Amino acid sequence: MSNNENSGIAEILQVILILQQNASGPEACLESCDKPVLGCGTTCCVCNTRPIMLYSCCASGQNPISMPISKDITTCTDPSQCSNVFRIEKLECNAATFRVLAPNTEDTGLYPYVSTNSFFTINLDCVCSIRCLNDTCVECL
Repeated sequence: MSNNENSGIAEILQVILILQQNASGPEACLESCDKPVLGCGTTCCVCNTRPIMLYSCCASGQNPISMPISKDITTCTDPSQCSNVFRIEKLECNAATFRVLAPNTEDTGLYPYVSTNSFFTINLDCVCSIRCLNDTCVECL
């Protein structure tokens, strides 16, 4: 972690990353009441992701950062090809790697996001705030 004012963001992301790495499958639902897990409660839904939104330190910081939902898309000119919801995948010093999550467009989908093949790494000095969304399950991670 860096020694700047954004080290708090890195600390929060580290906690989220650890929670996601320790998320267990449905077989762990009834193990114990003191097991640290993501989201849900006594109804035993299994969450493996704490989706977040990132906000830039730049003048455009009032809007969340948006990234393409496919590695084949290079710019976010069409809003349907971009997302501003991410999953932390890796944290090294002051650099964080995120997976872009796309909205789940299936009518029968139980969860709001789907995994994409799009990743990006950002220097946390460029991030002034994060917004945590409700814990969920993202399939095909």
